[in-house]
Amino acid sequence: MERKLIALDIDGTLLSSQREPLDSTIKALKALREAGHLVTIATGRSRLLAGGVIHQLGCSNYIICNGSAGFLDHEQVYKHTLDREAMTRMIDFASERNIDIILFGLDSFGRVTNFDGAKVSNAMSSFGQQAPEYDADYFSQHEVYQGCAFYDQSMDKEFEAAFPEFRLVRWHENSVDIIPNPGSKAQTILALAKKVGIKPENIVTFGDGNNDIEMLNLAGTGIAMGNAASHVKEAANIVTDTNDQDGIYKALRQLELVR
Repeated sequence: MERKLIALDIDGTLLSSQREPLDSTIKALKALREAGHLVTIATGRSRLLAGGVIHQLGCSNYIICNGSAGFLDHEQVYKHTLDREAMTRMIDFASERNIDIILFGLDSFGRVTNFDGAKVSNAMSSFGQQAPEYDADYFSQHEVYQGCAFYDQSMDKEFEAAFPEFRLVRWHENSVDIIPNPGSKAQTILALAKKVGIKPENIVTFGDGNNDIEMLNLAGTGIAMGNAASHVKEAANIVTDTNDQDGIYKALRQLELVR
């Protein structure tokens, strides 16, 4: 069997609804590595926020910040930071509308506006994280790979029209990820696959969210979790069981990658 690259989202995919990996998932990833396949996390989280999962699952390869950074054997091999001039304009644009923005480095993050703490906390708590403290100087002092802007769908078109330099991907009813355009998990998966000599048709991806659609489309085999929204499932080749019902293991067994 040819070597595969298997890329897996974290929230709603690798983690159950209890925010822990299932035993079947842990065993499956171990079996994939022992068979010589390259296993990588592909998440919207920064390295800081993904660190616990990276350590728990013994991952040395990871794509973070929605593809803005990629690592092989813990060494950074891909980098795509946010355009600083455009991000400065977005902070001003959001501030005029009382909209909060959080910015992310690899290992830190800061809230650069201070308008609606409850809205920010509500969105961050949806994946088990606390909102960072207000830090007006964060942007000037850090290299920034990704941001989050906290507004509802009524503002989508206004922000998209004003900032073509960014992709704005909704992950919560009150928040979107701010990603370089072009930029995605998919783009970085392809870069890592090329670097290690794995063909695109030998890429297998697992996901459940809007930020996983591109990587489900690009893969030789894109697998949507059973808990994914219907439009995410439509992008996949296979729809497996949920993140609470051994979905990752069942799909890998269907593909005869694990026993």
